[in-house]
Amino acid sequence: MVDFRAMNNLPEFKLERYFGQWEFRARHLLSASDCESMGVGDLLALADEDGQRRWRELRLGYTESQGDPALRTAIARGYTAIAAEQVLVAVPEEAIFIAMQALLAPGQHVISVHPAYQSLYEVARAIGCEVSPWSIRLQPGGAGWTFDLDELAALIRPETRLLVLNFPHNPTGYLPDRATLNQILDLARQHGLVVFSDEMYRGLELNPGARLPAVCDLYENSVSLSGLSKAYGLPGLRLGWLASQMPGLMEASLRIKDFTTICHSGPSEVLGLIALRAGEQLLARNLALVQQNAGLAATWFAQRPEVLSWLPPLAGSIAFPAWTGPGSVEALCQAALDREGLMVVPGSIFDYPGPHFRVGLGRQSFPEALARLEAVLAGLVG
Repeated sequence: MVDFRAMNNLPEFKLERYFGQWEFRARHLLSASDCESMGVGDLLALADEDGQRRWRELRLGYTESQGDPALRTAIARGYTAIAAEQVLVAVPEEAIFIAMQALLAPGQHVISVHPAYQSLYEVARAIGCEVSPWSIRLQPGGAGWTFDLDELAALIRPETRLLVLNFPHNPTGYLPDRATLNQILDLARQHGLVVFSDEMYRGLELNPGARLPAVCDLYENSVSLSGLSKAYGLPGLRLGWLASQMPGLMEASLRIKDFTTICHSGPSEVLGLIALRAGEQLLARNLALVQQNAGLAATWFAQRPEVLSWLPPLAGSIAFPAWTGPGSVEALCQAALDREGLMVVPGSIFDYPGPHFRVGLGRQSFPEALARLEAVLAGLVG
């Protein structure tokens, strides 16, 4: 019998397998990370004349490996220091894989925010790098989440190559202020580190004035990851990108992409171009829904202090509250599946043991998911 697990260096992707098992079998989702999606017709209704023409005249042939030039131009307009030539279009997960392969070599050291989307650190481990987690923690008195800059400085070694950031942070919704981000990048600059910055939730700051610049605009030795899956609510397009000022990175990434997808989907690129041109409208729509659901969640959790602790997110469509009732949070999540068909992701799926679980704030079905959780609580604690 073939041992398939022994044939590569990648472990099981816990979050993706959990969603693979339950996302389309559960009747309700409390932990979805994206925002409410829309139909193709609704998106096409937002298209300008050029977008409508591109859709009508689209031929289903191969596309440019780096991405359609018009699409890359539209992406570059979202940055201040990036040109279209400094953008690579790829599936978001593929973009992480490509960047890590281009930036890292076996034996190097990586520091990654933790918890995080698993591929942000496991791809580096599979390459042969040692990864040190820079763990988020609760401020005294439960005032919210924070990262300790002294801890980050202590983690840096002579062989440290890469610092992985994720702001707005998944799964907590944490967002540093600009001064803190500057301190992080100053540390990276002092030690000659490359920074990989996952910015998939940028644009969903509950206080829009707190939005941070993209790291690729602030630090010349960095790569920013973004895409249309989360803040724009269009995960079905499978469209993301890397943006970087680093000389040679695009060429190195293209050599790797030749062994993955080679090029992107033509229909997705046209629809993505339409989405970016209507980007402010899409972001405003989704942010309003996140703000509404965050307010609902704060009120709902506050009424159940004996079993739940709400930790307000600052940005993104996710939050990471805590279960303070009897038993483990894993038992709560299993009871939710068994009793109400409600999928809830425990923090252990993020390799973060303890009482936390992820809540998704970007879906119109959020009030119904809370009602299902209410029924679970009634069955567990009365």
